[in-house]
Amino acid sequence: MGAIAVSSATFVASIALYCMLALPLLSCASLTRHYKFDIKLKNVTRLCHTRSLITVNGKFPGPKIVAREGDRVIVKVVNHVSSNVTIHWHGIRQLQSGWFDGPAYITQCPIQTGQSFVYNFTIVGQRGTLFWHAHISWLRVTLYGPLVILPKIGVPYPFAKPYKEVPITFGEWFNADPETVIAQALQSGGGPNVSDAYTINGFPGPLYNCSANDTFKLKVKAGKTYLLRLINAALNDELFFSIANHSLTVVEVDAIYVKPFTTKTLLITPGQTTNVLLHTLSSTPSPSSLFLIAARPYATGLGTFDNTTTSALLQYQPNNLSTPQPPTNRTSTLLFKPVLPSLNDTAFASNFTSRLRSLASPQFPAVVPRSVDKKFFFTVGLGTNPCPKNQTCQGPNGTKFAASVNNVSFSLPASTSLLQAHFFGKSKGVYTTDFPANPLFPFNYTGTPPNNTFVSNGTKVVVLPFNASVELVLQDTSIQGIESHPLHLHGFNFFVVGTGFGNYNPSKDPAKFNLADPVERNTIGVPAGGWVAIRFFADNPGVWFMHCHLEVHTSWGLRMAWVVQDGLLPSQKLLPPPSDLPKC
Repeated sequence: MGAIAVSSATFVASIALYCMLALPLLSCASLTRHYKFDIKLKNVTRLCHTRSLITVNGKFPGPKIVAREGDRVIVKVVNHVSSNVTIHWHGIRQLQSGWFDGPAYITQCPIQTGQSFVYNFTIVGQRGTLFWHAHISWLRVTLYGPLVILPKIGVPYPFAKPYKEVPITFGEWFNADPETVIAQALQSGGGPNVSDAYTINGFPGPLYNCSANDTFKLKVKAGKTYLLRLINAALNDELFFSIANHSLTVVEVDAIYVKPFTTKTLLITPGQTTNVLLHTLSSTPSPSSLFLIAARPYATGLGTFDNTTTSALLQYQPNNLSTPQPPTNRTSTLLFKPVLPSLNDTAFASNFTSRLRSLASPQFPAVVPRSVDKKFFFTVGLGTNPCPKNQTCQGPNGTKFAASVNNVSFSLPASTSLLQAHFFGKSKGVYTTDFPANPLFPFNYTGTPPNNTFVSNGTKVVVLPFNASVELVLQDTSIQGIESHPLHLHGFNFFVVGTGFGNYNPSKDPAKFNLADPVERNTIGVPAGGWVAIRFFADNPGVWFMHCHLEVHTSWGLRMAWVVQDGLLPSQKLLPPPSDLPKC
């Protein structure tokens, strides 16, 4: 169909209704949806601190994008600020359209001041909750927003239709400028200062000083079912989440339906999304009753972290709005609070993630690679770089903090993107194809760490033939302390076929892999002091970033890239770059 401008979910719903009622003989299977992102400064006050934030269209958090499976999405991004910008459509496969994936210097050069770039992609075979965010330095601390993909018209959810749908997006607030925070940390070699608050839909909530009015309120009716679209857009922290006196039914993660299960509390890492059904109480409670919605960190590393709790309020409204309600005495408000796990409750984290299973139904099958063409074993964790001469460094024992995959701390190119170098056959001097498939120097990964913790530095990639079946084991290490690492793979979903604690045993652990209904997702937490095994088909040509979604670890080098070669058919080849692709 022809292009239309989309500004809200209401408009999307009206188009859907029009297609069903007014155009029974015409195809409304897909639309082209246009958005414009003006990157501009906006003064925002939280915790009695006012900062000039980099925003999309002056909104914090940014606007919600709504589309349907099969739709084409076109977003013109215009940069009005002094910082370079890119936007990543987190979780979108970008089949044949890798130029629009967004990570700076991986698939594109950044959009410079006064320049624009049009992101143009089609949503193929995906429906659910994803999100978009900046993908350069730490700008995603304020540049993020929901990306909601509705099923095709006439295709229902695999659960009862909810009464209402509500995005719940977690973020972080810094009183200081986050770009200054990470710049100082990279210069000194020490850990960066932590955030001052977590946020729910941009608001810290009433548990922080000077924040009582900066609270998101979820107003509900009794006896209804709400679909909460949870998104963890926080920079550096995994989060526990719960709503007082209410249970949550998990029905989807990372835009993939799962076998439903009920829980009081869930865990969500940065980069992950989770859809839950909230069944409200059967009868309206007292008007003075408020139920706290709360999230606080799951922290496993040795470094400092923001040890605070963000909160919102769930408040019941009368089902019959014409019924007069007695005035509420603020002094007699009943505030119910949830009980969250302890900060380092790895047992809860492991138990929760083990309950996630793909639907594996005829309509939504789990197409798990049964045989494997390429096997990889990657260690992920921290390390160090030596301190430059004539400088005092604040990392471990006077070094500088670093992070790596298989002891390679990844360096971004400066004068081009990896995808451009690959597509035009000009990789010489930009990257090498000798990323190690296994650690070059094996050790007891979760035992006593080696004395030498220095990493190597380089721009190394792994090259995969088109449609190869890949098995990747990600192993945490004890260097600078065991820690959970949420790893995000661009361009693909993968199946989590196995996980465990300690060192991965290649002769025993594969026998326990789940190849029937493993959860499918795009971001997975590598357990603290453990490992996780994933499988996927390399069916998407291009260059694809893989990195820790704790932004500080990405900044330190816990990142790498896969180069997937073209297939033989036209539908298996990366399309040429757009004419407005930014230049470095």
